[in-house]
Amino acid sequence: MQLHENSYLYFSKTFSMFKSINPTNGEIISTYSQHDKEDVKNIINQTHNTWHQWKQTSFAERAALMQKAADVLLEEKEKHARLMVLEMGKTMKQAVAEVEKCAACCSYYAENAEAFLSNEEIETDAYASYIAYNPLGIVLAVMPWNFPFWQVFRFAAPALMAGNAALLKHASNVMGCAMAIEEVFQKAGFPENIFRTLRIPGKEVAHVIENPHVKAVTLTGSVGAGSAVAQKAGEMIKKTVLELGGSDPYIVLEDADLEYAAETCITSRLINGGQSCIAAKRFIIVEEVYEKFESLFLEKMKSKKMGDPFAEDSDLGPQAQENLRDELNGQVQKSIEKGAKCLLGGYIPDQKGAWYPPTVLVDVQPGMPAYHEELFGPVAALIRAKDEIDAIRIANDSVFGLGAAVFTSNIPHGQKIAEEKLNAGCCFVNDFVKSNPRVPFGGINESGYGRELSYLGIREFVNVKTVWVK
Repeated sequence: MQLHENSYLYFSKTFSMFKSINPTNGEIISTYSQHDKEDVKNIINQTHNTWHQWKQTSFAERAALMQKAADVLLEEKEKHARLMVLEMGKTMKQAVAEVEKCAACCSYYAENAEAFLSNEEIETDAYASYIAYNPLGIVLAVMPWNFPFWQVFRFAAPALMAGNAALLKHASNVMGCAMAIEEVFQKAGFPENIFRTLRIPGKEVAHVIENPHVKAVTLTGSVGAGSAVAQKAGEMIKKTVLELGGSDPYIVLEDADLEYAAETCITSRLINGGQSCIAAKRFIIVEEVYEKFESLFLEKMKSKKMGDPFAEDSDLGPQAQENLRDELNGQVQKSIEKGAKCLLGGYIPDQKGAWYPPTVLVDVQPGMPAYHEELFGPVAALIRAKDEIDAIRIANDSVFGLGAAVFTSNIPHGQKIAEEKLNAGCCFVNDFVKSNPRVPFGGINESGYGRELSYLGIREFVNVKTVWVK
């Protein structure tokens, strides 16, 4: 994730209103009043008071409400999807899929939370000894704009099912999505103050973390944002989970199905307009098949259509904001200045809005932004490797460690590379990296720590308690 002024601790401007701006044309969609410090204090107190009752509810009660939230999401998926398109520019078809994924996540934890958090007996010399999982209290989530529904629900569903309460500080450019999510939980019948949105700038996050009722923080964002949040939470001795940036490498070996690999790599690169922490960023191809892969990749990339995000045939819409688009173009131009060659795209279109076309860079080498940095947009960096060993070396030559993939027809060999050789939290063979409620999600190194989703995710924000009976 990139560090953006609308999401994090060092937001330096003061706004009394948040603006949602349509990235397609730059027009203001809506404005939202900002909560002042007294508002925030009252919301936290209300949430804390509600939590005392909520933590006493049974898993069955929580599950019924969470399943209802899934139902509400599906009943209103077109409305929510349209809001996402308007606020941050993803295509309508991807927005609908995002809402459906959120509903699936709610259903998953409604069905499995009790089993994930059941007492675990441990055989010792005691009369009885076991592990119990107790809720912590209020969990603060600092969330970005790129998947404005999914990244909230993948935290909120397990947190609420574990018996915690939730506060959301969302990115200011998707405040409509934030309020819509709060409304989903209200319509589902959850207690009024068990999930609340804080309409605050990033500079106020530190004060929220300092509040004694807030027990933990989860953040999806940039390395800088994660470091700042972790520093403040560490000062207050509070648990954190961080899902940060990525520069995901995809290795293509000589025995890969190149047609399939090229199409899959492009799909990953263009998902969400390329604005995804786990989108493929660096494509590392062994010498033997490099030329053929480059030709296939370029041909397929040329066929992808940038256009109206509501149109069914559009493969990507605009970037979320013009300043982010400009930052991306700056990375591209600096890479070209350092010797990269641009085969496609690489320019800012002469039209209103935050548009940036599919872009392909080749001859990418160390020292270039395209080699080292996260390119948060539809820009592909193709890197030539001497052989498999060199490809793995290049893949691991990064400060990040979120996702990675390898393409090969030798499945056991690809599995060995994914399991033992690639330094990332999510490693895929012959597929693009994706999140799924059933498996853990997260990274290592500067991509963060902790895990979301699966049984591991719901156990991040609980008191793992030893009970010993003599």
